[in-house]
This record gives sequence, C-alpha cells and structure tokens, in this order.
Amino acid sequence: MSFSVNTNVGAMIALQNLSKTQSELMTTQNRVNTGLKVATAKDNGAIWAIAQNQRATSNSLNSVIDSLNRGQSTVDVALSAGASVSDLLLQMKEKALASSDVTLDANSRIALNDEFKSLRDQVSKVVTNADFNGSNMIKSGGTTIQALANADATSVITVAAQNLALGGTALTTNISATSTIGTVTTATAMIAFVNTAITNVSSALSKLGTGSKSLGSHMTFIHKLQDTVNAGIGNLVDADLAKESANLQALQTKQQLGIQALSIANQSSSILLGLFR
Repeated sequence: MSFSVNTNVGAMIALQNLSKTQSELMTTQNRVNTGLKVATAKDNGAIWAIAQNQRATSNSLNSVIDSLNRGQSTVDVALSAGASVSDLLLQMKEKALASSDVTLDANSRIALNDEFKSLRDQVSKVVTNADFNGSNMIKSGGTTIQALANADATSVITVAAQNLALGGTALTTNISATSTIGTVTTATAMIAFVNTAITNVSSALSKLGTGSKSLGSHMTFIHKLQDTVNAGIGNLVDADLAKESANLQALQTKQQLGIQALSIANQSSSILLGLFR
C-alpha cells in the first residue's frame, strides 16, 4: 500500500459512507416528521400515484355523503309534513261523519263545517311549507330527489315526489280548496272522499319512508367505504413510526461513528511527517 498526501483513499471512503448515512438519516427524519413513508412522488412514484387516485375517491365520497344527507333531510321533512296531513284527514273525517247526522241542528252543522274548512286550509299550509333547502316533495309538481350514489356521479338514488296538495293525486280531486260539509249530502260524500285520501296518503308516506331508509342505508355504506379507502391509503403511504424510531437511533449512532472514522482517516497523512525528521 502506497502512502500519498494527494489522495487520501481512507478519507474518501469514510466520506462516502458518512454521506450515505446522512442521506438515510434525512429520509428517516422526514418520515418521522410527516408520518409518511411516501410523502412525494420522489419517494415512490407508483405508490404515490395510486394513493393520490384513492385520495381523489375518498374526497369525492364527501360530496356523495353531503348529497345523501340533503336528500334524506328533504324526504324526512316531507314525511313529517305528510304525517301531519294524515292526522288532519282523520280529523276531517270525524267532522264529516258528525255532519252527516240527519238529526243535527243547523247551528251545530255550521260549526262543524267551519272546523272542517279550517282543517282543510291547514292541509294546504302544511303542504306549502314542507320545504327543505328549496325543495318540496309533497306539493303539486314537487321535487323528486336524486341523490348521488357513487364517487363518479354515474349512479343516483331516486325518491319520487308525492302530491299531497288539495286536489292532488293522493287526496283525490274530490277534496279541493273549496270542499265543505255544509249539508248532509256533501258530508256523506266527503266521508268516502276522505277515506280514499287517507289510504292514498298512507301509501305515499310508505313510499317516502322507504326512500328515506334507502338513503340512510346507502349513507352508512358510503361511510364504511370511505373508511376502507382511507385505511388502504394508509397502508400504502403511512410510515411505521416504531420501526422508524429504532432506525433513527441506529442511524444517529452510525453518523457519529462515521464522523470519527473520517477524522481518523484525515489524520493518516500526518503520520508521514515522521518519516522526514
């Protein structure tokens, strides 16, 4: 082995090893700081690209959840209003039945008719005010809900509007904004009309209830799907901090040893001075 002051091979090797250790140490420190083993495309381009695509899916599912929430809230408002309409119809039947009594005196019939008209008008108020976020599912020409069902917007969950307005399909055209029970004849006819309306409204509410349940069930699935996607992203890019902590300790020790090795290598050329004394 030759001795040279121009080329210190030992120092060169020690410096290379120290640089490598320093690079590994920086990588480990970055993983500890970010909690990620793949933080950028430079770390692992393929894995980073896959993770980014899955992040896009997860973020898109937030919009799906918002859409389902809005849809379910709109349907639930319609259900609440529809239940009120059904209760009002029960009271209207009671008044019509009482007014159909041929032995009833005129004053009592007038009072029953006034109560009936008040209940009739209340139906209109309930239907008109059953709005949520600008949507009303139970008025004439009401809004049919189409909530997003997936992250690509290629599928929707549809809940059809139900017309509970006076004169609408559920209440039948025979119960209108001018319906009365002022006579035995009109009161008797109204009993049959209200019975039909009660049946139709119950059927409409059943459809709305099924729709609300479908939206709620799908929302539960979307939450689980999003959690699974997020867990998958974590499996791809998250760092094992226990492992990185142990590796950090080892690299720090290795760095200190490398510095000492470089220092020793740099001192080797000074030994040659002894040959010239």
